[in-house]
Amino acid sequence: MYKKEFDKWNENKQAIHENKERKLYHAREIWWCSLGVNVGAEQDGTGEDFERPVIIIKGLSRQTCIILPLTSSKEIHKMRVPVGIIDGREASVILSQIRVVDTKRLVNKLGFLDEEMFSSITKAVKDLL
Repeated sequence: MYKKEFDKWNENKQAIHENKERKLYHAREIWWCSLGVNVGAEQDGTGEDFERPVIIIKGLSRQTCIILPLTSSKEIHKMRVPVGIIDGREASVILSQIRVVDTKRLVNKLGFLDEEMFSSITKAVKDLL
């Protein structure tokens, strides 16, 4: 069984919290985001910095936005919508993992999702909710 590194993530999370920099963002953008180590089946970040690419669905304020995490898993599931190649890998959004994040978690922008694909994802989110 995979052992989650909550203590290491907590150190990273404290540094992220102390960071005063706010990233400017827009809907449709794809960012690497520090999602961290989460509970149970909640989507974690990966690697040493616990990051994962995400798509920004909607801005709520300068401090927060709604995101959908991406996965490169090939598993077919009704809660996963393929979005094409992101950062060199086939990717899908994980609809069930929609969440609000502080913009301090945004690390670096990868680009934009095309308008047609973004429209189909926002429709899938509305249908889910």
